[in-house]
Parts: sequence; C-alpha cells; structure tokens
Amino acid sequence: MALKLSIRVPMKSSWSAMFGKAACLSVVRPPLVNGHRLERRAPDEGDLMPTLFDPIALGALTAPNRIIMAPLTRARSTHDHVPTAIMVDYYAQRASAGLITSEAIGISRQGNGFPYAPGIWSAEQVAAWKPVTQAVHHKGGRIVAQLGHTGRAGHSAVIGEQPVSSSATAAPVDAWTYDGPKSPETARPLAADEIPGLVADYAHAARNAVAAGFDGVQIHAANGMLIDQFLRNNSNLRGDDYGGSIANRMRLLEQVARAVAGVVGADRTSVRLSPNGETWGVDDSDPTPLFTAVADMLATIDIAFLELREPAPGDVFGGTDVPRQSPMIRQHFKGKLILNSDYDLVRAQADIDSGLADAISFGRPFLANPDLVQRLQDGAPLNPAKRETSIARGRKATPTIRR
Repeated sequence: MALKLSIRVPMKSSWSAMFGKAACLSVVRPPLVNGHRLERRAPDEGDLMPTLFDPIALGALTAPNRIIMAPLTRARSTHDHVPTAIMVDYYAQRASAGLITSEAIGISRQGNGFPYAPGIWSAEQVAAWKPVTQAVHHKGGRIVAQLGHTGRAGHSAVIGEQPVSSSATAAPVDAWTYDGPKSPETARPLAADEIPGLVADYAHAARNAVAAGFDGVQIHAANGMLIDQFLRNNSNLRGDDYGGSIANRMRLLEQVARAVAGVVGADRTSVRLSPNGETWGVDDSDPTPLFTAVADMLATIDIAFLELREPAPGDVFGGTDVPRQSPMIRQHFKGKLILNSDYDLVRAQADIDSGLADAISFGRPFLANPDLVQRLQDGAPLNPAKRETSIARGRKATPTIRR
C-alpha cells in the first residue's frame, strides 16, 4: 500500500496574506536513491540531512520542497514585450515547485535584447504580469521575477539602439532578432555617468515586480548578460572604477544588489551567477578569486539565496571543462545556496547530503514535466525535453501523470 503523507507549510510573511494560501505538498511513496527511500524528516530530526522534499526557508519565503524551477527563456510575449495569456497557464502548471524563478525579464527597452522576451518597465507589462502571479499563488505556489539586461547580446533590430556593455566588444555568436539570426554588433561601452541610471532601472523594475505580485526578485548576473559582462575579464576591458580589479568589476553588481534590496528587502533578493566556463563568449581567466569575492560581497548584503549555474563537460547546454566553483564559493557564502545544471535525482540528493547545496534548480526537466515534483516523488519516468519546443510561442501541452 502506498505511503501518503501530507504536509502544510505556511508562508510566513505579509505577502502571503496578500497573494496566496499556505502551500500543500503531497508525497506518494518517496523515491529510491542509492537503494534507500528519501523519507521526509520528522520535525524533531533537525540534525539529519534534508531531502529534496523537505521545506526550506529562502529569506522571507518558505518553500515546501527544495526542487526549484530555474529561469527559462520562452519568448512568448508580444512584440512590445507584454506577457500573454499562455504564460499564465505555463507558470500555474508548475506551481508545485518549491519556488518558481521566472524567465529573464527585461528591466528596460535597452536591456531587453531578445525578441518576444517579457519586460517589466511599463504599466502595461506590470498589469499583464498580475494574472501570472495570481494564478501561481492560487495554486499555492511562489514565484520570483528574474530581472535582467542583455547588454551586448542584444541587437539594434530589437532594442532600437546600439547595444551597450562594459566595453566595446561583440558576442561571438549571432544575435536573435524578429527576422532571424543577425551578425552581432559591437557594443557601446557604458559611460560611468550612465551607471546610476542603469542601477535605477533595476530598482524601478524591482518596484514593478512587487506591484505585479511577485514574491521577490532575482538579479540575473549570469550567462553572459550585462552584469556578467562587467564581472569577467575577457569582456570588461575598462580602466575606470568599473574595470580592472575584481573589486571594480563587481562594483556594478554590488550597486544593483543594494538598490534592489533597498526596494524589496534583502530577504526577497537573490542573485544568479554562472561562475565556471564561457557563455555567450563571456569568460574569466581566473574565476575562483573573482566569484569568491562576489560571494563575500553578497553575504554582507544578506541576500535570500545565491544560485549557481554550473555546467559540466558534456552538458547539453554550454558544457565546459572549467571546474565547478561551488565548493570554493560555499566557503565564502554561508546563506542558502542553490545549484543548477543537468541534475538528476541521485546527483541532486548527493549535493544536498554533502552540504554543498541547500536546494537544486531544474530547468529543462520542468519544461517537459510540469509535474516534476510529483514525478520525482513517485520515481516516475520523465518526459524528455525537446529542443524544438523549448522556445516556442505556440501552445503545446505536456502530459502529466494521471491519478
């Protein structure tokens, strides 16, 4: 007879009263990992290592499990970057995740360089996000807005101006546009006196995220986007206060993180980094001292959690031979650490067991399996992710397990 547990975890914040009921998680026969079942801990077993299915406090939020939905570009907004109705269903279907991180949301027209990517700088966009957050909360879920700026990865055909970056560099890959791929453009270096306006754009977007009903925000500082272009030394060739030394190169991220935390609270602010290997041509010759310094800085701000995307050799998207930086970063960041990239159940639980990670974020598995949490709990097979439907504007149903 199947063992069935039911746990109810209240979201202990004023926002929970505004946005949703307490989340309920049903576990049907915990899965096998290395021949052992992942049994949920009893409340008095605080000295035991948690499983993926145990609750976790992420700043002001309480997630009912440690299976986090990673940010995933879907390109389903309008030409004016306004969220659409299909996005309401998409996010609501995945509300059983411990926490949903939205796809990257542009903080400004200048910073939204991908076609059909959503924005959050206008009143129209804020209004269109509200049904999304309301639907997630109605299903008992939690969702944070990932705020990003594409920097040199954008194209004038999309943003209406020359893309900007830390320096006058160009991405080594084609840019996405409404008319298909185009050759990358050399970016215009942001002047130092433009930086305060950029930081203000992040703060404005964070304020709009609150108004749209998001439970918090994540600063996108990964994957070769603008903040990553400032952090790493192959794309940041500046000689001013924002370039050269590690302290200077991470100055923009620190200013953005403090500004966003000042709007939504540090306990509702998180950051995503991709510290090992190259993405979109952005890389660093010596990542360990850079990203451990970033970890130290973020720890002083006391952000809710830090997420690291760490591809390994042979990973489906952006595999690299550069070693994972999480073991070193863990020594400098004592807050909640979420790891990501091509995890399966066994590897995810192993990293939690070792204390390296507090939670694991899953990307493509959530695309193909809206009920991923249930499938992992049941030990059920997963639908394979299909590249041809990973970025699609149309509606395509993904099967879930029938009860």
